[in-house]
This record gives sequence, structure tokens and C-alpha cells, in this order.
Amino acid sequence: MYQIGDKVVHPLHGAGVIVDIVERTIDGAPATYYALRLALDDTQLFIPMDASEKLGIRPVCSRAQAQAFLQRLDDIVRSESKGWNQRYRENMLHIRSGDLDEVAQVVKSLAARDRERGLSMGEKKMLLSARQILESELCFALDCSPQEIAQVIDQHLET
Repeated sequence: MYQIGDKVVHPLHGAGVIVDIVERTIDGAPATYYALRLALDDTQLFIPMDASEKLGIRPVCSRAQAQAFLQRLDDIVRSESKGWNQRYRENMLHIRSGDLDEVAQVVKSLAARDRERGLSMGEKKMLLSARQILESELCFALDCSPQEIAQVIDQHLET
């Protein structure tokens, strides 16, 4: 169970702060929800408490874990080129995992492909989303601004 003020990560939306715990009745069934304010925009998500673990909601990584992640970021291998459909499905699986290394693999693969050949609109959106997921968690873990984290990630993408 999370409390108001806890910083957590939603695998598809990135990191945020639980700002409230509310009771809502939907289709006649009462349920309790976490109100999650996302870090990089002013969006608020309502996540059913009962389903939070199933959805992959987890605490933000520690400062030490974030620093270790940045140290190994250059070593994360980008995935090999495949057909667009297969690549898209695999990238979505990596993002949905909620694992920083897997999300970073998507970012590295799509950024490299963008430099080499360009991306479709769907892949550009996926790249932006994956970057936001990484940046939001690292901002919280390292207590940095989104711009500072974006610069760090950009430096690692150039290698």
C-alpha cells in the first residue's frame, strides 16, 4: 500500500506522486483509487488500489540505483532491426515491463534508427514516451530537473 506523497512509477506513463487516495463508485461498484500526479506534465491518473500491483506500479528507484543505471547506460545494447510490426510489439513489451534497462533499450534503439533512417510517426511517439518514462523516474531519483536528465540521456545516446 502506498501513501499520499509516495513517488511511484507507472510503466506506461512514468513517475509521479500520489497526491490523494479517493473513493469512487464506477458502475455501481465502490473502489479506492490512488490519484497520481505525473512528474513531467500536469496529468493526474486514477489507479485502482486493488490493481496497482497488477498494473506494474512500483516505487521510484533509489538514488544509488539511478546512478548505477546511468553508469551502465552506454552498455545497454540496442535491439536489432526487424520488421516494423515485430519491432513495435517488442518495444511495447519492453516499455510495459517498467524496467529502466528495457525502456532504455527502446530509447537507444529508436534514437539510433531515427539518426540512421528516420522513424514513422508511431515510432516517434513511442520514442518520446519512452524518454519521458526514463526522464521522469530519474528526475525523482536524482533530484534533478527534466532538462538536466534529458542532457545526460542525450550524451549517452551519442555514444
